[in-house]
Amino acid sequence: MERTDELLLEAYREGDEAAFPELLRRYQGPLFGYLMRMARNQEIAEDLFQETFLRVHEKAHTFRAGARFKSWLYTIATRIAIDHQRRGKHRPQLQSVENKLPIPSTGNNPAEETVQSELRKTVKGAIDTLPPQQRAALVLAYYQGHTYPEVAQIMGCSLSSVKTHMSRALKTLATRLPSGGVL
Repeated sequence: MERTDELLLEAYREGDEAAFPELLRRYQGPLFGYLMRMARNQEIAEDLFQETFLRVHEKAHTFRAGARFKSWLYTIATRIAIDHQRRGKHRPQLQSVENKLPIPSTGNNPAEETVQSELRKTVKGAIDTLPPQQRAALVLAYYQGHTYPEVAQIMGCSLSSVKTHMSRALKTLATRLPSGGVL
C-alpha cells in the first residue's frame, strides 16, 4: 500500500532517505505547473521549485502532525513565488508556458485551432498581469483545484481575503478578455 505524503515526510524526518525523492516525484508535475503559472518563465520556475523543496528539507522538522503535506508544500511555494516577484527579480521570458490552458479543442479544423491558440495566449497574458496575490489565488483555486479554505491556508490569509483576491482577479480578467473568454 502506498504511503501518504504525511507518512513519507515523517519517514524522511526519521532518516528514511528514499522518502524525500518520492515526495519530489509526486509533486514534480503539479507544483512545477503552478510555479510556471506564477513565474511565467521556465528557468525561474525551476529555481522556485528547487528552493521550495530545499525549504521542505530544511523545515521538515516544523511540519505539524495532523496537517496536510500538500497544503504545507503549496504554502511554502506560494510564499517563495510571491517573495520573488516582490523583489523584482524578473528575467526575460525565454520560453513560453508549456501548460495549456483548459480551452477545449473543437477538432482538426486549422482555423479553429488557431483561434483557440490565440485565445490561450490572450488568457495567459491577462493572468500574467494580475498582482501576485490575485494570481496566486486564481491559480491555486482554478488551475490547481484547491478549495477556498485551502487557498486561505496556503496563502496564510483569511477566507474573506481569498474571496476578495478572486473577485478582483475575475473582475480584472473580465475587462481584459474578449467576451466569452474562457479561463
